[in-house]
Amino acid sequence: MEIHIDLTGTRGHRDAIYRQLRAAILAGRIRPGEALPPTRELAQRLAVSRTTVSAAYDRLAAEGFLAARVGAGTFVTAAPVSAEPVPAGPGVRPLPEWDAVPPPPAPFAPAPEFDFRPGVPDLSLFPFDTWRRLITQRLRAGQAGLMTYGDPQGHPALRAEIARHAGVSRDVRAGAAQVVVTAGAQQTTDLVARVLLRTGDLAAVEDPGYPPPRLVLGARGVRVAPVPVDASGIVVDAIPAGTRLVYVTPSHQYPLGLSMSLDRRLELLDWAERNDAVLVEDDYDTEFRYTGRPLEPLHSLDSRGRVVYVGSFSKVLSPALRLGFLIAPPTLVPALVKARYLTDWHAPNVEQAALAAFMAEGGFARHVRRMRKVYRGRHELLSAVLARDFADFLTPLPSTAGLHLSALAPADCGGLVRAARRRGVRLYSLGDFGVGERRHGLVFGYGAVAAERIEPGLARLRALADEGVA
Repeated sequence: MEIHIDLTGTRGHRDAIYRQLRAAILAGRIRPGEALPPTRELAQRLAVSRTTVSAAYDRLAAEGFLAARVGAGTFVTAAPVSAEPVPAGPGVRPLPEWDAVPPPPAPFAPAPEFDFRPGVPDLSLFPFDTWRRLITQRLRAGQAGLMTYGDPQGHPALRAEIARHAGVSRDVRAGAAQVVVTAGAQQTTDLVARVLLRTGDLAAVEDPGYPPPRLVLGARGVRVAPVPVDASGIVVDAIPAGTRLVYVTPSHQYPLGLSMSLDRRLELLDWAERNDAVLVEDDYDTEFRYTGRPLEPLHSLDSRGRVVYVGSFSKVLSPALRLGFLIAPPTLVPALVKARYLTDWHAPNVEQAALAAFMAEGGFARHVRRMRKVYRGRHELLSAVLARDFADFLTPLPSTAGLHLSALAPADCGGLVRAARRRGVRLYSLGDFGVGERRHGLVFGYGAVAAERIEPGLARLRALADEGVA
């Protein structure tokens, strides 16, 4: 049979012959049972060595496309597979729960000119030299154990440092045995849901609130109820009957920035005990508190094993590390470790060991103190500019911690946010965080924007607002 093979401009003749023959078989241009030209004949026609053609035939035979018959020749054995999609077939579809999950946010490349995204730290101040030294030390001879499979619960030294840090900074009374190292709040929510909730169970989240946990729960087939937040925190009386899990940010509510009152914390703990529910307490950025001492976390007030305490290093150090932790009641730890093992086994060993050393030698505490001072200055500057230039438009909400500041507006800010993004100012509408009754306003992050960029960025935003795009 006549086979068209084009070697013009190709360097690897063997691979080119293999690819073109394979494509012809899969497309049905060479049908099952048809014989290929003898290797000597095809080699002469293509002006290549017989060895080159034989190697291409051998590879196709090894992959099941060809079979050699002694004394008869080489024949096609594979059936054609159409390279074109079949329009009549529906194809494989995911579970309906995934239709409600938005696509992941696209990476910002290049970074926006004025980056007011919330929850993003200043990576230019990351301790690169120290981190490079710690990573290098972990990779030296004698640390080979870090290059194999690790403990699903987390590196023992890191768990010990996390327990010590949480105890000193937040009065969280727990030992290393109660710590599980995770990739952050989203994975913690997923792990807790895996070990406690079944499809169709009910969970509650703050409204407005941090979207990923709500999406994680919904994707697992859990029914998610948005619960309103008032000046004291989540409205406990509005939590639906039958709720098995409540996700809350009591120390610095996301995105409103308020702190849950002590009375509301005690009320929530009593509710959890009466309803046999678990509270997932995300204490995500309390390292950066600028006035006073934060109220005790739910975990410190909990005497009945109802709270899973969640922390993360993403906003303190870098999101790229993908390191966080949970502190769970002893009754939950074995199941959570099993769930972590089945999910992705463990966090990266080298980074865990480096972070443990960073904390043990005091570098983490020094970095937190340094960044707290930096972020306090940006928080004060942002607040002052908003009060001076946006008093007719925005009402900032009280906030004394974290990496963002929210402000209420009289009307929807979606149009202003979209216009600002087109003009290099990246920020979010408060409505993006709501599920039920959406509040109007803006959310300003100040972790990723340098102090000298705050006023110019807000000036551009003010000009857009004056143009009436809001």
